[in-house]
Amino acid sequence: MQALQVEQDGDLLRVTMARPEQRNAFDAGLIAELTAAFEGVGDDVRAVLLAGEGKSFSAGADVDWMRSSIELSYEENVADARRLRRMLETIDSCPVPVVTRVHGHALGGGCGLVACSDIVVAAPDTQFAFSEVKLGIIPAVISPYALAKIGASAARRYFVTGERFDAATALRIGLVHEVAENLDAAVETIVAELRSAGPEAARHAKKLVLERPDGLGTERRIAQRRTSDEGQEGLRAFLEKRVASWTSKSSS
Repeated sequence: MQALQVEQDGDLLRVTMARPEQRNAFDAGLIAELTAAFEGVGDDVRAVLLAGEGKSFSAGADVDWMRSSIELSYEENVADARRLRRMLETIDSCPVPVVTRVHGHALGGGCGLVACSDIVVAAPDTQFAFSEVKLGIIPAVISPYALAKIGASAARRYFVTGERFDAATALRIGLVHEVAENLDAAVETIVAELRSAGPEAARHAKKLVLERPDGLGTERRIAQRRTSDEGQEGLRAFLEKRVASWTSKSSS
């Protein structure tokens, strides 16, 4: 891998975009590497931390990649967009929580990465934009994920204007969850919270949000978790006023 650094730190998988000179802008290579990294998340991973090297998280599409797309046919553009959609779907459906550390800029497709993430922490001076309309195009591929996060009202403004907005606005509209001066400390706190949760329970809780089961489905899911080994351990630990086994393992 050249555009991406992937490192497993115990039960945390660190995925870092490593194109700082290009402000971690997307090209075909980075898209392929991100897809592969998230498809490869193993059973021993509790969470993924997504970040970017250098001065920006991600400035969207790479200039050279955009220049090459001008010459593509309609069918070739569809195939190109399909690869981007697959990457976003892979991140969105990653079986474990995805924590994203955002700084500098998150523009265009960079906002798409943010929208696909489960928990997002941003530096106060981060600049965001769904900037596609400034190029005469639209944020089509990232729109399902962005709409799920910010809703139609905010999208009607920011999709249409393409204007930049700050981290406080991103927090207000639901694109990010926390704005922190000390990004690393905030991320460490969130990872510690995730490690205190049952590993399988966290995976099932994410599926609950993504799949939104009906009434009968919810009854079966809670019954399955209560009767599982992990559910039994968690409930007994609570009643016996002791630390659950997975917490002691993750802190050792």
